[in-house]
Amino acid sequence: MTAIIPDRLPMPRPVLRLLAFLLLCCGLSSAQDRASIVLIVSDDQGYADISCHAHPDEVSTPNIDRIASEGARMTNGYASCPVCAPTRAGLLTGRYQQRFGFYTAADSRAGLPTSETTLAELLRGAGYATGVFGKWHLGYQPRFRPLRRGFGTFYGFLGHGGHDYFDLSVTDEVRSIYLNSAPVDDTGYLTRNITRHAVEFIERNANRPFFAYVPYNAVHNPIQAPQAYVQRYSNTDPKRNTYLAMLAILDEGIGEILDALDREGIGDRTLVIFLSDNGGARGTTAQNGALRGYKHSVYEGGIRVPFLLRWPGRIPAGTVSDEPVISIDVFSTALSAAGIKAEDSRPLDSKDLLPVVSGALEGPLHDALFWNWIDKDSARGWAVRKGRWKLLVDRGDMELYDLEADLSESQDLAASRSEIVENLHASYRGWRDELEPRIRRRR
Repeated sequence: MTAIIPDRLPMPRPVLRLLAFLLLCCGLSSAQDRASIVLIVSDDQGYADISCHAHPDEVSTPNIDRIASEGARMTNGYASCPVCAPTRAGLLTGRYQQRFGFYTAADSRAGLPTSETTLAELLRGAGYATGVFGKWHLGYQPRFRPLRRGFGTFYGFLGHGGHDYFDLSVTDEVRSIYLNSAPVDDTGYLTRNITRHAVEFIERNANRPFFAYVPYNAVHNPIQAPQAYVQRYSNTDPKRNTYLAMLAILDEGIGEILDALDREGIGDRTLVIFLSDNGGARGTTAQNGALRGYKHSVYEGGIRVPFLLRWPGRIPAGTVSDEPVISIDVFSTALSAAGIKAEDSRPLDSKDLLPVVSGALEGPLHDALFWNWIDKDSARGWAVRKGRWKLLVDRGDMELYDLEADLSESQDLAASRSEIVENLHASYRGWRDELEPRIRRRR
């Protein structure tokens, strides 16, 4: 069967070779039979700022909760970095982003290397409509922008970390709002605009498989929301009231996306994945509950995130899994849902989450999970988790925690469990040796 190839941009040669391989070896099912994928990413959302987790009384996220109640909640879900841009680089490539030198938010200025194949390129090569709506943060130069990385539609901004939610006027190449390849003067509230464009994309492509990547910038700084929403809350901290208003509008937008899927009759053939790009930020009043630390930390509060999946009929409703999983797993999970196998000679770190949420997993999904958000040879800012044990260096000495007994990382066991420290440190060093130095230092 001939694959449907969108005609907006020529396909990169590696993607065409992959597509040819797939067509020859295993064929493609009809377009209508393949699952669509909606990937929603919140920005700096606190682990306790979601009401299907233990949460403060003022937090209510009924639409985000709906993904969990109609699908699965991963209680040990992680981002691959405690800051935003690197997590996004790993999310779209299925590889630890440090393998290509992408460690820090500032590395977004160097761009996601064009040698890396994105999830959007693979899905588009298999006939999917592809669109991204929100915060890109993976490169500003034309060759790194969404329409050159596998996406056929783009509404949002290129970077930096945050964007004014009300001032959507054209400013410069980086900070302006884009509609596809051109900056546009826009009006309204940015979170709602992102939702509207995502919903329109879903409606426009309801009769074909699509990939909608919706990386909201909410609830990242600046803390801004319509006063009518802010006035709903009565905390003593005005900033917290505004943060909660931003969260409410984000939740409403996610509800509109879910409603669009159901209204178009495609909810049961659409995999929805929701997660935050890193832990909650201290400066925004985000709450991480029992977790220690915040964004910019390899303690649990910096890397453990809300992580939910919904696929009616394929993921049992109300599933709760404590299997340790990581944001890079989204890549293989989406390809599995689409019936695509990635063929790449480079290491692919991503694992398919569908066996986890269906109860078919035998043994651990990952032997270990790793973090480093400074540089390959940095003596700080790294961690490794293997089973219940987590070894880390945040800013001081090496620390060891038993996460099953001590979720809050309050009792450092490094001095009394030296054999576990040595084992985990050896695993970390083996992983670290496969990494590239920081990309911005190499250019």
